[in-house]
Amino acid sequence: MTLTITGTALIRAAALTLLAAPMMASCAPGGATEAGAAALSPKQAEQLDKQLAGKVPGEPVQCLPSYRTTETIRISDNILLYRAGGKLVYRNDLKGSCPGLARDSDIMVVRQFGSSTCEGDFFHLVDRSSGIRGPTCVFGPFVPYRKPAGDAG
Repeated sequence: MTLTITGTALIRAAALTLLAAPMMASCAPGGATEAGAAALSPKQAEQLDKQLAGKVPGEPVQCLPSYRTTETIRISDNILLYRAGGKLVYRNDLKGSCPGLARDSDIMVVRQFGSSTCEGDFFHLVDRSSGIRGPTCVFGPFVPYRKPAGDAG
C-alpha cells in the first residue's frame, strides 16, 4: 500500500521525525551499512529476474508520473519496481538501504510534490499494525525496462 501526503501533514511529520530521529537511529540493523548488505537473496534475485525477463534497460529518467504505474513491487531493501503495463517496468535502486522495505508489510508513505515521484524524493515506512513510523528512504533514478519492439510477449 502506498499513501501520498501533502500540506500540514508534512509539517507534523517533519516535527515528529526530528523528535524521533535519535531513537530511530539506535534501532537500525547493524548490517545495513556493511559492504555487501545490498546483495539479493536467491528468492529476491529470482523475483527480480522474473519481473525483468525479456526486457531491456533504457536511459534512466528523473521523475515517474504517478498515473503511469499500476503496481509497486518490493524486491529488496534497496530495489523497487513500478509496473506500467505488461511491456514496461521501472526499476528504482534507492539511494541507500531502506531497512524493512522488503518485508512488504509496512505502508509506504511517499512525500510527493506535484503528480510525479522523482529521484531524491523521500518516503518512509509505517508499521501497519502499530502505526509506528519506520525509516526514511530516498528514491534513486527510475530505469525503464521495456520489451523490445516487435516482441509480442
